[in-house]
Amino acid sequence: MGVLTLEEPFGVLPDSAPESSEGPSSMNLLWCVIRPERLDAVKEALTQAHVVGGMTITEVRGFGRQKGHVEHYRGEEYVIRFLPKIRVDIAVRREDLERTLTAVAQAARTGQVGDGKIFVVAMRHALRIRTGERGMTAL
Repeated sequence: MGVLTLEEPFGVLPDSAPESSEGPSSMNLLWCVIRPERLDAVKEALTQAHVVGGMTITEVRGFGRQKGHVEHYRGEEYVIRFLPKIRVDIAVRREDLERTLTAVAQAARTGQVGDGKIFVVAMRHALRIRTGERGMTAL
């Protein structure tokens, strides 16, 4: 069993840590950056698809092709460069990846610039803190 020490970077498992029995790329982490008003629709779509046991939500700010927008307040013009977004982090099994991507993309899509992006990252390992379960059983 690999143990993290204070000298190691946070979140990085030592090379001697065992991989899950399913293999290192049998899990993926999705970073979904979406419009705040689409969060309920995304959550509902994931619930109906039965592919996700949980998710982490973070309020973030950023810009892409939108490049922000201009607002007026008391006669003054303000350029808002970083727009509010929601980041949804979801760990999924490889076999559920396409269904999860489709569910999020369809639920988050408005057809307007600024709908967001989904980034898929291969997960090397997962650990459920409470039980010590590792790999896909930790999801």
